[in-house]
Amino acid sequence: MQLKTNNLKFTTKVKYITLSLMCLWSYTAMAQEIIEEEEKKTEAKAEKVVDNSGRIKVDGVSAVVGEYVVLESDIDKQYTQLELAGVSTEDITRCQLFGKLLEDKLYMHHAVQDSIVVNDAEIRAQIDQQVNAFAQQIGSMDKLVAYYKKDSEQELRDEMYEINRNGKMATLMQQKIVEEIEVTPEEVRQFFNGIKEEERPIFGTELRVAQIVVIPETSEEEKQKVIDKLREYRADVLDNGSSFTTKAVLYSEDTGSKTNGGRYTLNRKRPQMVKEFREVAFSLKEGDVSEPFESEFGYHIIYLSKIRGQEYDIQHILLKPKVSQVTIDAAKKKLEATRLKIINGEISFTEAAKEVSDEKETKYDGGQLRNPETQDYSFELTKMEPELYSQIQNLKDDEVSVVYTDEDRVNSVKFKILTVTERKDEHQAEFAKDYLKIKELALQEKQLKAIAKWQEQKIKDTFIKINGEQRQCEFNSNWLKTEKE
Repeated sequence: MQLKTNNLKFTTKVKYITLSLMCLWSYTAMAQEIIEEEEKKTEAKAEKVVDNSGRIKVDGVSAVVGEYVVLESDIDKQYTQLELAGVSTEDITRCQLFGKLLEDKLYMHHAVQDSIVVNDAEIRAQIDQQVNAFAQQIGSMDKLVAYYKKDSEQELRDEMYEINRNGKMATLMQQKIVEEIEVTPEEVRQFFNGIKEEERPIFGTELRVAQIVVIPETSEEEKQKVIDKLREYRADVLDNGSSFTTKAVLYSEDTGSKTNGGRYTLNRKRPQMVKEFREVAFSLKEGDVSEPFESEFGYHIIYLSKIRGQEYDIQHILLKPKVSQVTIDAAKKKLEATRLKIINGEISFTEAAKEVSDEKETKYDGGQLRNPETQDYSFELTKMEPELYSQIQNLKDDEVSVVYTDEDRVNSVKFKILTVTERKDEHQAEFAKDYLKIKELALQEKQLKAIAKWQEQKIKDTFIKINGEQRQCEFNSNWLKTEKE
């Protein structure tokens, strides 16, 4: 069952795969875990009846898919989570959400069968980000816990762990289904020619944007302060038996891991973290604490607690050197002077980017920004990030913006100027002009067909039981017809 969309006729089904792979569902799929676990949770307040298949039916269970259940309350939780995430639920019916839960459980069931592995450290990091974001949005951690009707923050985190893990399993299963699917130029042509001219999509106004970024320098004195502090922590742990966990919680500037003592699990076969971090971690023996080392994020020390085959359980502390107001002011003045040179025609924006910009990803490409979703240089105006949109919406072609103050996950402060290098007005799709976009739509349609075929077959092969009023839903998939009595 698929959520309603308001796309063009020929893209309505195609767009579903994109929606299905969105991270939102990784923490909004509020279905419960495996049957045996649910039986324990509901035993005290639900009457058990053995059905013809010998399985135990628990009151409140709307469906069973393989080894997973969907509770009636899960649908209500779906609404709650979507609303908290800012998604309008006005046009979303209970049957649609129920159908989405059935699909998720089908993916999860077969992800287990196919031995798909979920990275625990990645899930824990997601939870930290989500809990902190939700708490900030709702006002406080206590309010968030009360909103979810939990007894403690840890109980909320435990439930979110299952939610994230299950959502990730479903996503990885979908990705596995479509990972080898490609489209040929001929398939793209046939796809485009198969669309009636009056139904061809309208592509919105697109811009190409370039930027120059100047980052304040960190003094050697500040770097040394951080290195000395980390050496002090290391010595205290090794010589005095102090707790690495406590120091990570108190002092680490890695917001994604400090609350759990800086813990991560690294796998030699699945690259995580930056190269410098991995090289140090994999060089340690159990019980070792590394010397301070530098990465793009700052300076670290790593404690290796356990090696389990290819997996390394580590903890780390991250400290970032402070940037002085003097260097901040100097960076801003440098960029203001560069902007003036560009405006006066003394240097082109492209040349200035190569000479001045501190952003390695863009400086040698004339400062051109790459769209993270499409991996090309075009940004559709209506889909642009709000902050970037507000900074360039009033710029004329080749006009240079004022100096903006910005930040990222590495730098607490940086400065940038932007310009629009190309503008393509709203237009109906043209094969040659919009080939890459049309190719993506053709690929999505082919992927969707592959998923539909996979789903149709797996529904036949999987135990599925739908109970109660949910049997009245009109499904796109064959959930009811394949039900085993």
